[in-house]
Formats: sequence, C-alpha cells, structure tokens
Amino acid sequence: MKRRLALLLLPCAVAVLVHLWSARRPSAAPPDHSAHPDEPLPSYEILVGVLSARHHYELRQAIRETWLGYIREHPHFQHRVGVKFIVGERGCPVPEEDREDPYSCSLLNFTERGTGRDAEMEVVTLSDPSVLVPSDVSAIAMDFKVLHPVVITRLGMFPSGTRLEVQGNVTVKLLQLDQEEAVVTARFSAISMGTMQNWVWYKPVEQFILPKGFEGTLVWESPDAAALTTVDSSSVKLNDGGGVLKISSIAEGVLPHRSAPGFPGLAGGFTFTIYDGDGLSGFLQGRPARMERHASRLRQEDATLQEESSRNGDMVFVDVVDTYRNVPSKLLQFYKWSVGNTGFNLLLKTDDDCYIDVDAILMKIDHKGLKRRNFWWGNFRQSWAVDRIGKWQELEYASPAYPAFACGSGYVVSRDLVQWLASNADNLKAYQGEDVSMGIWMAAVGPQKYQDPGWLCEQECYLDMLSSPQHTAEELRLLWDRRRVCGDPCGCPWEP
Repeated sequence: MKRRLALLLLPCAVAVLVHLWSARRPSAAPPDHSAHPDEPLPSYEILVGVLSARHHYELRQAIRETWLGYIREHPHFQHRVGVKFIVGERGCPVPEEDREDPYSCSLLNFTERGTGRDAEMEVVTLSDPSVLVPSDVSAIAMDFKVLHPVVITRLGMFPSGTRLEVQGNVTVKLLQLDQEEAVVTARFSAISMGTMQNWVWYKPVEQFILPKGFEGTLVWESPDAAALTTVDSSSVKLNDGGGVLKISSIAEGVLPHRSAPGFPGLAGGFTFTIYDGDGLSGFLQGRPARMERHASRLRQEDATLQEESSRNGDMVFVDVVDTYRNVPSKLLQFYKWSVGNTGFNLLLKTDDDCYIDVDAILMKIDHKGLKRRNFWWGNFRQSWAVDRIGKWQELEYASPAYPAFACGSGYVVSRDLVQWLASNADNLKAYQGEDVSMGIWMAAVGPQKYQDPGWLCEQECYLDMLSSPQHTAEELRLLWDRRRVCGDPCGCPWEP
C-alpha cells in the first residue's frame, strides 16, 4: 500500500519540483550584460549573434581562440564588429532520461496505472454506439507517439449500419509516421468482422514491440461509401496507458488525411500491452534521486556559466529554457536584446559549431555595397519539404513546404528587419527550428534577398566559403590554423 501511494504521489511531486525550478532564478544565474541606461550604447557596423547551448563551453572557447580572437586583435575590426554568444538563462530541470524526447523539456508523466504487467488496454472505449455517424471520406488517420515500449495486440474499427456490423471492406493499418509500408494490417468485411468489445470490432495482429520514440499513425481506409463510421473524440474515452502513449493528431486538421476541425476524428482504435511493466515501476521509483542529481548539476552549470561570462564579457543570457525546441524563441529574445542594447547596421546570425571567414564577409559587404534596408543575405533553401517526424518534426505548419529560408551556418539581416522582429517577438509563432521559423516570419515582410552559396549548408570546405557548419572544437581550430598559415582552411600544400 505504501509503495502504491508513493507511486501515485510521485507525478504530482515531480510537477511541483519542475514548477518551482522554472519559476525561480537560481542564485548563480549568469547576469545579463545589458548596457546601463545612463551610458551610451556600444555601436558596431555588424553585430554577430552566435547561438550556443549552455554546455557548449568547448565550442565557445574554440571560437574565442579563432575567428573571434582575430576580430578582437584586429585594429579595425575590433571597433567594426561586435560578437555575442546567445545562451538560455535556464537549463531544463528535467533529466534527459525523464523527458518525452531529447529536444524538449516535457516531463514523461507516467502514472502507476501504466505499470501493470500483461494487462491488455483499449486505446478507445466507446460506451454509447448512438454517437457513431457515417463518414463521407475514404481515409481517416490518428497519430500517436510511444513514450515507453508497448506491444500492439489488436486493431479495430467502429461498427456501421443499424445492426452495428461491418459494411463493405475496411483496412486498418498501423504505420510508422511518413512510411508507406504498414507495420501490421487488419482487414474487415461483412463475412469477416472479428470480435466485438465495447462497440469496437477487433482483429488480432502479429505482435511487435514498438520502442520508445516510435511515431505511428493508425489509418482506416475503405473504397466503399459509408463503410467507415466515425465519432467525435470528445464522445469517447481515450486511454494512454498511464502516459506511455501520446495521442497527438485528433482533429488537428492540418495534415493530409487528418480530420478537419469539428469533423469526427476517429474510426476505431487498437489494444496494447506495456512492455516491461516492472522496469517502468523501477524507473518511476528512481526518479526523485535523478531529479536531485540533475538539480545539483544545473547549479554547478549556472556557476560555471557565470564565471565564463564574467571572464569574457561576450555572453547574452535570454529568458528561455535552453532546449532545441526553444531555439526560435531564443533567437527572438536576442533580437529584442540587440535593438535595446547595441547600435548596429547589420546583424549576422550563426551557430557555435560554425567556421566564419570574417575577412571575406566584410570584403563582400564593402565591395558589393551590402548596406541596405529590408535586406537579407544568405544561402536560401527553396521549397524545402516539411518533416513530420524526428528532430525536425513540424505538425503545426500546414503547407507541405516551407517558404525560402537561409541556412543556419550564417546569414546577415539589416537592422530594420531585426527591429521588426523584435517589436513583434511576442506575437510571432515559433516553429520547429529557428531557420525555418525565420523564413516563415520573413515571408510576411518580403525582404530583398541576396543569394550567396558561400554560406555553406553542409559540412564542406571551399577556399572562398563564408561559413561552414557542424564542426567540432578541434575542427574549428584546424580550419583556422590552416587559413592563418597558408590562407586555405581546407588544407595547406605540404599536408599529406
């Protein structure tokens, strides 16, 4: 009984800890290096903002020792160019193993009812068949994500007609999201209806373990008119197995074959069991200790960042929790900081894993006259397909392709565009990444784009490149050393 009570109280206790950590600013939180209101603002021709994760100390240090160090030592560039690392003020208070995915700060909110062994559960329970209505579409889909391994045991569909049987032919498929080949399939017809349970016709399927992180979609298809019967999701009881499943796309109305807003969003369901329920119970019991260890690491990280910031004076801490999903908001917060704390004509955005050729960038600005209003200089990706799965998953942008956006290794925007972004920051929606978000935001403004392949999109190397992304700290130093010694970051003649 004590163990049961402890498990029931655990999610509440963890939620309180997360709230308290997020609400307070740690005593060792790094300070914001904003200018004093009575002092003149520092002014540069080009302000460089380097997006950097809190724990990327080695990358920041490599930049300080290479192209940033070059700027600081150059008698002309040190007054012409200012560089700031953009860092989230707070780390995620949830340990990585307790998050829904590595890219966000969402707690895996499991409960004890999901830890039962071998108990088969229905994801949808229908108590009143009178709420069923005939569908006038040939395909309906429901998306879900697996947060702890499960085994799908049966696929099901709602009955149709006055006799609550199966009319016509219906195929139910379980697919990995954005994949064409089904993991398992069940076929229903008037002569092969399966077994009814709680007003759902079910058929058993070959059992597979769906691992944590599996993103699936359940599709009901029929070539026969009115063979699919649907119900509004508010009229059924959904069972996520105590948090092991996340049902994500009921009536969102933004993806192909998904239900439009207000239209019934389900045509059946499935049954499942939880894999390794004992392991899940042990995971929950170990959470308080993990939370405390992680909180201690965050306190140490805060102190380390404070010392780094005081020593170098080149860090801006913005009011976000530092995770990948928050990078668009992190960028917007830096835009707000930049217009309020510095004077500049152009802003260059880059990442902390990028090599930058400062001389080449400044030479192009001077020789090409790239000092304009409503101006965006970068290497633009056109008609880039929207990902619906994985790290770059986007479920809220309805179009199949993004507007033109610049590669994140580096781009330059004029001050008036930064001012527009800063003044509208609280109303701009953040999408899955800062680069595609920037493209969507800029589509509303229609800036003059200057296309330049010198801003590389992948980890490549060319003598005349302006930037190159996805490097380690050692690679950044090697590229810069080669450039300094022989003028070619890609390799000196005497190297093997």
